[in-house]
Amino acid sequence: MDFPTSLFFLLLLLSFQCSSSLSSLNKGSSLSVEKHTQDSIVSPNQMFCAGFFQVGENAFSFAIWFNDPHTHNNNHNNRNVVWIANREQPVNGKLSKLSLLNSGSIVLLDADQITTWSSNTASNAPLELNLQDDGNLVLRELQGTILWQSFDSPTDTLLPGQPLTRYTQLVSSRSKTNHSSGFYKLLFDNDNLLRLIYDGPDVSSSYWPPQWLLSWDAGRFSFNSSRVAVFNSLGIFNSSDNYGFSTNDHGKVMPRRLTLDSDGNVRVYSRNEASKKWYVSWQFIFETCTVHGVCGVNSTCNFDPKRGRICSCLPGHTVKNHSDWSYGCEPMFNLSCNGNDSTFLELQGFEFYGYDSNYIPNSTYMNCVNLCLQDCNCKGFQYRYDGEYSTCFTKRQLLNGRRSTRFEGTIYLRLPKNNNFSKEESVSAYGHVFSVQLHKEYVRKPENRFVRFFLWLATAVGALEVVCFLIIWVFLIKTRQKSGADQQGYHQAEMGFRKYSYSELKEATKGFNQEISRGAEGIVYKGILSDQRHVAIKRLYEAKQGEEEFLAEVSIIGRLNHMNLIEMWGYCAEGKHRLLVYEYMENGSLAQNLSSNTLDWSKRYSIALGTARVLAYLHEECLEWILHCDIKPQNILLDANYQPKVADFGLSKLLNRNNLNNNLRFSVIRGTRGYMAPEWVYNSPITSKVDVYSYGIVLLEMITGKNPTTGVHSNAGEESYNGRLVTWVREKRGDASWLEHIIDPAIKTNFDECKMDLLARVALDCVEVNKDRRPTMSQVVEMLQSHDCLRC
Repeated sequence: MDFPTSLFFLLLLLSFQCSSSLSSLNKGSSLSVEKHTQDSIVSPNQMFCAGFFQVGENAFSFAIWFNDPHTHNNNHNNRNVVWIANREQPVNGKLSKLSLLNSGSIVLLDADQITTWSSNTASNAPLELNLQDDGNLVLRELQGTILWQSFDSPTDTLLPGQPLTRYTQLVSSRSKTNHSSGFYKLLFDNDNLLRLIYDGPDVSSSYWPPQWLLSWDAGRFSFNSSRVAVFNSLGIFNSSDNYGFSTNDHGKVMPRRLTLDSDGNVRVYSRNEASKKWYVSWQFIFETCTVHGVCGVNSTCNFDPKRGRICSCLPGHTVKNHSDWSYGCEPMFNLSCNGNDSTFLELQGFEFYGYDSNYIPNSTYMNCVNLCLQDCNCKGFQYRYDGEYSTCFTKRQLLNGRRSTRFEGTIYLRLPKNNNFSKEESVSAYGHVFSVQLHKEYVRKPENRFVRFFLWLATAVGALEVVCFLIIWVFLIKTRQKSGADQQGYHQAEMGFRKYSYSELKEATKGFNQEISRGAEGIVYKGILSDQRHVAIKRLYEAKQGEEEFLAEVSIIGRLNHMNLIEMWGYCAEGKHRLLVYEYMENGSLAQNLSSNTLDWSKRYSIALGTARVLAYLHEECLEWILHCDIKPQNILLDANYQPKVADFGLSKLLNRNNLNNNLRFSVIRGTRGYMAPEWVYNSPITSKVDVYSYGIVLLEMITGKNPTTGVHSNAGEESYNGRLVTWVREKRGDASWLEHIIDPAIKTNFDECKMDLLARVALDCVEVNKDRRPTMSQVVEMLQSHDCLRC
């Protein structure tokens, strides 16, 4: 073989993602996350790979994907993933592995050897885990008995021949880059009909087939309880409820996948084997703005042929989260119950489906106006009159909004009088939503093989020249950036954070004039970045560290990845200034919510569980063990859904994972009076149990509503370093009805006695004076998840 030909085949070989020689996995063998670029299982036809797939910084899932020849290894977001084992709980990028145990079970182990996913199978016979040509990962005994297969537990994708049954469902990803579970589901309902459902954080609704159509009007049959849907390799889909279709390229065998996308639409993707490119060959919904929840509350969806689907706020409303339109928009005004203070803005061609508080047929316009004004919670009404017949729908929620020239009704938006809002403002804030165009595949005449070979050869040589040029260009650019990072205004702290200048953050906070909170290390201000994102900016009191030491700790923060940790977006290290830029939490801190009595018992329990999970992660799961050293309600922030986000975790104390004892002594006491463990006072070695103690105090505060820094009356008259809250609760525990004596009056009339009793018992275990008697945070998580209540 001559040099150009061998070079061509070498480039072709290197272009494939999977470079593993593994065709199967046997008992006692494993796949390592640290070798994820080589360590994987490949199907015999080389079309599918199974291995570790990067879903974030230092976060991996075990997945199956198409072995696309033109998808680069490092660009993991372009991989066409068809199945994920642990989409909700990614594993660490070090020491994690997938193993086929001698007991016969497949287990996915995190770095601390905690099982995050398992096939839950058992067999003493010889086993083999292999990836079949159809993309099905199968665990079978050598004589043929199948113990487990990925086709039985789909995530968001069906492959040809893979059935959707009454026991399975497709659940969309949260976004194109976030593979955790999203808000959309495809499943068979109790009427044996195949449906698409929006299951959002606040509301849930069915949107396909349209709810106003009876099953027979939609061409569906509900009198078939088999509940199975499948599409084949020829592009033909059939469901037991009589729904079916053929793709635009049906009749030809080619790689295909049916995916419930993050925007709520189901699409069939086909791959052109000549160009190796994917295109949409069918989709369930062609009027994409009819998908529920995609633009959130108080907003409308409009489809533009050039820009795709666009979300817009209603007049008088502003977007909540520029990076995620599912949160919708919030009003910039307050409505009073006095009807004389309200007016209505007419918006033609706007429709808000569902959530009607009243439906009045044959109603006059003024009757509809008065009906809305009499309801303090009425946001507006939808009215239609066609010359003979009229309908009136009053709305308490403005959801599933869309704009359409074909919609003949009118929405009347309720606004305060003397407002300055106009119809034009409805398009002042817009955001693009994922959109695709249908592609029609045409069968072309086969090319001459000799001509095609030289075209490939010329392309390969050209590609090699381009790669060499890019390597030289990138090297020169990086050299210039390294010498001029400060002048450019961007600096990578190893993990790719944005470096902001001090003047940028000063402008974002309007001169640091809106203070949110303050602590031992600095003051937190609210700000708005130039891209209109709301942020919390922490200004450290003084530069105790050099820039290199500061950036080293910032880079470690970047490797932390947990849903209950506050997300850091950037930093500033300029002269003596040290600032950290975090995401902004609209519901404030736990302390603020406890003082305003806005949390019911279920929210408090959820906050307790989420906080325990993230502390277990910091102590036991991440590469660098971290002591928080200042757990208190002020450092537990709440997002829009009241999920906890622990803040001020990064610059506390980093521990070496290789130091098994992790006994430290601090020259300065850390923490807040009332929440500090006794080790700080007694000058004992500091371990992760100081966070456990502080967490226990926070639990007692959530249960009782009493602040530990102010103290409570104790019959014993004992006053310790943490006030008398712990002593007071322990005194009450001897009473059979002790919960009634200690429970916060704000939730006393409505709480789950079983769960609150468990929460109180866990709290008292955490605040033991002897640190060795306190549980670890992972044990706390296990107790709270088990709901092992004595009263149940």
